[in-house]
Amino acid sequence: MTQDYSLNQQLNHIEVSEIRQFDEAVSGIPGILKLTLGEPDFNTPEHVKQAAITAIENNYSHYTGMAGDPELRQAVADFIHTKYQVDYRPTDEILVTVGATEALATAITTITNPGDALLLPAPIYPGYLPLLHLNQVTPIYIDTRATDFVITPELIEATIAAHPEANIKGIILNYPSNPTGVTYRDHEVQALAQVIKNHHLIAISDEIYSELTYGESHVSLAKYAFDQTILVNGLSKSHAMTGWRIGFLMAPSTLTAEMKKVHQYLVTAATTVAQRAAIEALTTGIDDGQEMKAEYLKRRDFMFAGLQELGFSVARPDGAFYLFAKIPAELQLNSRDFTKALAEENQLAIIPGTAFGDAGEGYVRLSYAASMATLEDAMARLTTFMINHRAANQTA
Repeated sequence: MTQDYSLNQQLNHIEVSEIRQFDEAVSGIPGILKLTLGEPDFNTPEHVKQAAITAIENNYSHYTGMAGDPELRQAVADFIHTKYQVDYRPTDEILVTVGATEALATAITTITNPGDALLLPAPIYPGYLPLLHLNQVTPIYIDTRATDFVITPELIEATIAAHPEANIKGIILNYPSNPTGVTYRDHEVQALAQVIKNHHLIAISDEIYSELTYGESHVSLAKYAFDQTILVNGLSKSHAMTGWRIGFLMAPSTLTAEMKKVHQYLVTAATTVAQRAAIEALTTGIDDGQEMKAEYLKRRDFMFAGLQELGFSVARPDGAFYLFAKIPAELQLNSRDFTKALAEENQLAIIPGTAFGDAGEGYVRLSYAASMATLEDAMARLTTFMINHRAANQTA
């Protein structure tokens, strides 16, 4: 006999992301090659792993304080100051979280009430939306297709003006962007900061890919809108530490004090051993991400050139390790049909643009967090697919 339970009604709005659904659906195809997930193919640096081993041997097996190891919070403050010229006090403006995901959950839960709204660029990483639904917050999308996926002050102004009835509490920014790879130059960040201040918004700025920018250095929104920014970062991408689950929340002390309450009851504290390893990553390993970035840049350039030769147009790929490519119109395939056919016919898996919302229709996301040999194989498979489909369309 099964019991009919009444569960949280917000769960009706939530399901496993299309990224994971598609990845799992194609995993059983023999010989499948996947450029689907945002998982660095590098291993955690050896000196960071050794720091964790030493921490275990030295019995770092007890709780840290809820905000995190004081030595780690100091290391975070030093890292953010050195890299991005933003100053946070380690004592009361930094929280160590269980990855950037918990940081986002904590931030959204802290600043919103049921019925509030948050602005989100579209297309957007789908992990934000369930957190909004669970908090009964309305997402209001800023369609960035007309500006090649670049958010502008004008787009923010127009979106706010189009929703006069909404109680817009803030905006979520993600740059370098997943899925597009777009990031922002200094003057663009300054312009966004100004419109955020003009409208008294709270910005949750997800800058987890900040160490993976190609060209100009990353500019944090907190540099120009400190009082209105909740900065999210972590070690998953910069140090290939996805499984260690170490993230950081940074904000003015008044906000951090409130977020600390939410953080406590979500997780108590991040894993102590992982925090000790994170100290090593941010100090001795402050530039570990640069070696990885050099390899990503070679891969990006290879993939970007190959996609252009095949007739794809690609958003400004200045950061992260993704390319967001527009499917050539003559193929007459939508995003889901394109990726399904590519997986079945040529055993190559990439993500349909619709996984990132309706604004992603007509596009596909390719992750180049894979070896060059893998990417060369992937481009060969994609080339064969394109040749076959173009030939079929000509004879149809």
